[in-house]
Amino acid sequence: MNTTKQKLLDGALEAIRVHGVAGVSARTIAAAAGVNQALVFYHFGSVHELLAAACSAGTAARVAAYKERLEGVKSLRELLDVGRALHEEERELGNVRVLAQLLAGAQVDKKLAAPTADALALWNAEIEVTLSRVLTGSPFADFADVRGLSRAISAAFIGLELHEGVDPEGAQSALSALEQLAGLLEMVDDLGPIARSRLRARL
Repeated sequence: MNTTKQKLLDGALEAIRVHGVAGVSARTIAAAAGVNQALVFYHFGSVHELLAAACSAGTAARVAAYKERLEGVKSLRELLDVGRALHEEERELGNVRVLAQLLAGAQVDKKLAAPTADALALWNAEIEVTLSRVLTGSPFADFADVRGLSRAISAAFIGLELHEGVDPEGAQSALSALEQLAGLLEMVDDLGPIARSRLRARL
């Protein structure tokens, strides 16, 4: 990719981290990128188009960074472990703030809604693939709505990320509750074949 375009993409995300969506402009983006603000319009046409491209490129890069770890997940507990690690790393990088700002901005600016939804879809797709693999052979595999469940997990982690900003202890408690639920599902998977067959029939 053109070096200037990459600087602008990175600058857009940094501007959101520092100023929030409401404070993002061609000037703040250019300052973060270290380039002339006219280049925002030369390369992307508008600030909104740049934000959409930055949201897409930034999310794709983060999904790619976790792809190998997600491919190694063999249980719901392991998926939650990856989710916890992802949350900690993304918070340190300032990406949780970016996501929170984009979600808030999308509520009042419909031009941000589509790129934000597309970015979330990238995560949902990876989670869906992981869940399909993890649930294979489980008594729940025949009736679980994997697509819906993947979005529920994604939404839960987004909620935890936002919740943590005002109630860190409550967010950690909620995550622990999810881990307990994963433990219960593992117990079901450890049942013998007769018990599993009866459970599958009841489900």
